[in-house]
Formats: sequence, C-alpha cells, structure tokens
Amino acid sequence: MTPDLASPSHHRWYEDVFAILIGTTLVSLGIAFYAEAQLTTGSSAGLALLLQYITGIPFGWLFFAINLPFYFLAFLRMGLPFTLKTVASVAIVSGFSGQISGWIDIGSINPLFAALVGGGLMGLGILSLFRHKASVGGINILALYLQENFGIRAGYFQLGVDAVILVIAFFVLPFDRVIYSILGALVLNMIIALNHRPGRYVGFS
Repeated sequence: MTPDLASPSHHRWYEDVFAILIGTTLVSLGIAFYAEAQLTTGSSAGLALLLQYITGIPFGWLFFAINLPFYFLAFLRMGLPFTLKTVASVAIVSGFSGQISGWIDIGSINPLFAALVGGGLMGLGILSLFRHKASVGGINILALYLQENFGIRAGYFQLGVDAVILVIAFFVLPFDRVIYSILGALVLNMIIALNHRPGRYVGFS
C-alpha cells in the first residue's frame, strides 16, 4: 500500500528525542569546526563565538546565557512544547560544545573546509530541530515565528540577521576568516531556505 505523503503524520515522542539528539550533535560538531578554525556564524551561536574569541569565556556558557531572553517570546508565540524542546536543545549544544574537544582531536583544519562542512552540519542540525518543533534559540525562534505567522522564509530572514553579525566580525577576526564565515553562513541558510518551507515536509510534533 502506497503511503499518503500529502497527509501530515504526527511525530512520536521518541522520534522528537532522537531528532533533537541528532540535530544538536550536528550543530555542536559544526561549532567545533568553527571554533578550531577561528570562524563565526550568525544568530546567537555566532555572537557567542565572537564573544568567546574576545573574552576567553567558553562558548557553552555564553551561548546558554545569550538565549535566555528569547525563551519568553518562544513561550508566548510558539507554545510550551516548543519552548521546552528549545531549552533542552540549547542546553545540549551548550554542554556538547564543551565536550567535543575531549571526544575528537582536531589537530588542524582547513578554514574553507571548516566553513563549508561546518556550515552544512549546522544547517542540517537546525533543519532537524525545526522539523520537530524545536530550535537552538535566539534568532531561530524569531525566524520560525515569522515564517509560521507571516510567511517570511526562516532561512532568508536568518540570512539577513547573519549578515549584520558577520559585518561585526570584521572588527574581531582576520579578513580571510570572515570571508570563509560568510561562505559557511550561505551554506547553512540555503539548506534551511530550500528545505524548510510550507509543503516541503508534512510531519509535525
């Protein structure tokens, strides 16, 4: 019997858990690539990376703190289940990002490779979270809200915000590292823009 691909299917709780673990692992690995190559990205993760380079404070602590103000918007606009899954996702990324260096030894990494592959990993991870009604906080929350309520593509909105953060990066990082970061941001956001849109995926949580 051929399944009805046009009919939405409800995600079971264990499917949500699995998707969140996979998504946060991919995001954390992408961040590890970026941190090793001294790159940055957009949204709250990019801001946390820049602050880590400036202050020396670990990424995980900064990332968790930056996302705190966005949970109220998530609760008001996206509901309690989305908020709880997002809090869990941010906490996992914050924790994993500090542990990956003990799990994998990245002696050196080509910055262009880090930008493209790291951006791809983060894009796929965020896409996994989006499709299970979760996010990694920050601007992702606002991007999802605008898409679901006003039809503004999450990826395109995120790209605009990322552009502002990457301009700031010119004052913090070497020129070539910012250029690589821009390429990575394009990969990340195109993955979301091309794959997370109405009608492209019919599962829901």
